[in-house]
Amino acid sequence: MSRYRGNVAAIKDLVRPAEVHRDVYIDEEVFQLEMEHLFANTWVYVGHDSQVPNPGDYFGTTIGLQPVLMVRHTDDTVKVLYNRCPHKGTRITTETCGNTGKFFRCPYHAWSFRTDGSLIAIPLREGYENTGFEQSHAAKGMSAVRHVHNYRGFVFAKLNDVGPGFEEFFGDSLSSLDNMVDRSPVGKLEVAGGVLRYMHNCNWKMLVENQTDTCHPMIAHASSAGTAISVFNKAPPGTKKPMAVEIYAPFMSPYEFFENMGIRVWPNGHGHTGVHHSIHSDYSAIPDYFDKMVAAYGEERAKKILGENRHNTCYFPNLMAKGPIQLIRLFKPLAANKTLVESWTFRLVDAPDMLLERTLMYNRLINASTSVVGHDDLEMYERAQEGLHVDANQWVNVQRLYSAAEKPDVTAETNGTTEWQMRNQFSAWSKFMTMSM
Repeated sequence: MSRYRGNVAAIKDLVRPAEVHRDVYIDEEVFQLEMEHLFANTWVYVGHDSQVPNPGDYFGTTIGLQPVLMVRHTDDTVKVLYNRCPHKGTRITTETCGNTGKFFRCPYHAWSFRTDGSLIAIPLREGYENTGFEQSHAAKGMSAVRHVHNYRGFVFAKLNDVGPGFEEFFGDSLSSLDNMVDRSPVGKLEVAGGVLRYMHNCNWKMLVENQTDTCHPMIAHASSAGTAISVFNKAPPGTKKPMAVEIYAPFMSPYEFFENMGIRVWPNGHGHTGVHHSIHSDYSAIPDYFDKMVAAYGEERAKKILGENRHNTCYFPNLMAKGPIQLIRLFKPLAANKTLVESWTFRLVDAPDMLLERTLMYNRLINASTSVVGHDDLEMYERAQEGLHVDANQWVNVQRLYSAAEKPDVTAETNGTTEWQMRNQFSAWSKFMTMSM
């Protein structure tokens, strides 16, 4: 018998003001409902338009568990189509990316579709005459995702008609993407350096929560980042600090550093660490970069752009952006206990190449499957996934710096070690999970 399907009250009971029930992490039925409702009612990141620069270019990915194709249409707009032939359901392509030319062709029966999904041709089409085919779903071609928005190159889509529009959903949180793009002297990003994919045997929400968990770095990463720093401290006096040590060192900052850097929460589950400063604030200056920014924006605006060093911006449900290091992470749910993490790096167009070098180094050192830092987090996630099966306590506590006066769907700045952003995400989780039930 289903415990949660169709039971709005039961779903809402999983989230309390400062606690969440373990089933949000371990129950497979809850996971399936997330795919049907949460990931369909929210705006989910699909890809960057620089991945499909030319007409016919496509990129295959998923929204929740739904396979989709981001494709550059002949009119230069970016479309998002379900990766399914309307005839027998065959995947149109199993390739991650490529160029399809002027049309998609199904490999099973050669039905052909324009890059906006509309049907072009069917072999032996006369066989469908006088059958009512024109009124069928198949006659419409490949199904297009109806709600697609390209924001400064970042392409988002919403599967369901219910739920807020793009601007309402994201609101002021888009300022983090603005800052990332504005760090290019010409206001443009390009995906560069490929993607790192890393499988985690845990629930996707554990990774999302960890992006604004500032009480773990100095503990969980002591054996990795801490060791790297201790080794460098033995170098001869005057030794120039390597880029890798600059990246590792802030992870060992004390609690006070993270408390003072602040957290900002926004409505609909979005928020970020690093309101006042962050682990990215004190990197070495890149020669000629500031001069290029001043030439493009003027000194005052250039200083404002580069002085904004937000740490992790979480875009609910499953995207994290690092503006100062030009990197995003996408937490792709596969099962209640399995998540694929994708880490994508960007080039700031017309900026010095050393910025991309630092971005790529950060990604390899922190986010790769070979990262010493990444395995610290992975072990904690998997221990938690196992520990949540203990029956003695079925609730997860997110109570740090909680106040009964705390309201959902507000914009607020607060202490950098609060768990408010986690509570904010679960408030949004409850709202969007039940919106279409």
